[in-house]
Amino acid sequence: MERKYLAFDIETAKLLPEGVTELLAHRPLGIACAAAFASDKQEAITWHGRLADGSPAPQLSRDEAHGLVNDLVELVRDGYTLVTWNGLSFDFNVLAEEADAREECAELAMNHIDMMFHVVCDRGHYLGLQKAALGMNLPGKLSDVSGAEAPKMWSEGKHDEILAYCIQDVRVTANLAATCDAERKLCWTTQRGKVTSMPLPKGWLPVTEARDLPEPDTSWMSKPPVRADFFSWMSGE
Repeated sequence: MERKYLAFDIETAKLLPEGVTELLAHRPLGIACAAAFASDKQEAITWHGRLADGSPAPQLSRDEAHGLVNDLVELVRDGYTLVTWNGLSFDFNVLAEEADAREECAELAMNHIDMMFHVVCDRGHYLGLQKAALGMNLPGKLSDVSGAEAPKMWSEGKHDEILAYCIQDVRVTANLAATCDAERKLCWTTQRGKVTSMPLPKGWLPVTEARDLPEPDTSWMSKPPVRADFFSWMSGE
């Protein structure tokens, strides 16, 4: 049976110095907004905090973040398969802290499909969403906004622009998940310009299955990803 995918993504709220790459080292990061896109729907779902007058808040409150978690739980109960790109170690990690809901977020994270984590487990290296989308000849992320710019733009009141950026990310994620499932492969171009592919004989694997794949050869890498690091937040590390 064809999966009903629900792609999910958050944009953080905390303003950070330029050039910061390790966002989680600067937590708490706050959540400016989030979006989800269902493969069987036309419109995205969005979340953001609200001020007393109903306008967007600088970030979601704890209660609002917990409401987001509850919404995702209900959507999974309705038959959707959550899918992210790096949601295991980032989006659900941040959401767990902001909502004070580690147990609920850990359950969501363990049972969802994180396509980047699947790539890490199968190939041993990271891969960007944009590169994956382009490799599958799909529309990619918006080019006039970046995730690094999102907190500043949100704080400046450019809420529509950031919501559009987040919505496009989840559209790309949902489209990529469904297309790769249908074609049973993921293709991308390496930094050396070589087109390569990763077979998906069973389609995308949920985190609980991807983590049990045989360890790939990463001897060519100076600092390969460590699977356990993706789960460390679940135990409060």
